[in-house]
Amino acid sequence: MTELKGSIDFSKIDKILNDCGYEKTNLITILQKVQEIYKFLPEDAIIYIGDKIEGLSPATVLGVATFYAQFSLEPKGKYEIKVCDGTACHVRGSLPVLEAIKAKLPMENGKMTTKDGLFSVETVSCLGACGLAPVVVINEKVYPQMTPEAIEVIIDTLIREEAN
Repeated sequence: MTELKGSIDFSKIDKILNDCGYEKTNLITILQKVQEIYKFLPEDAIIYIGDKIEGLSPATVLGVATFYAQFSLEPKGKYEIKVCDGTACHVRGSLPVLEAIKAKLPMENGKMTTKDGLFSVETVSCLGACGLAPVVVINEKVYPQMTPEAIEVIIDTLIREEAN
């Protein structure tokens, strides 16, 4: 797991726990809210939550965090790119789109986020927009009928906007 030792604001986690009533039945909601703050689930936060909620352990919290695909133990970028590789998207060319993204963005082997923290890329099983295949979602904005050329233009535009 990636650590942020010293940069976790435990008062924010305490507020989330207070709002959720320190209930283990609310663990997924708690993890979602922590991930909203940090863009991933830091190890220190997982340990803290496991220690604070009665009937849970850090190992249990980690188990939940790794079971559900919505959670990440690695930091996500400012722009979260999700490439659908469901059947319709796959058949209509999602893999060349993914390859174009990987060629455009410098990613270290095995990492899903660029070194500068600007982009993260992941494939998902289905985005529920099969009629628009292939589909890419960037920070909840849907880009339908994506092509390798179109995704390059979108990424270039985002990079240009960040430079301004």
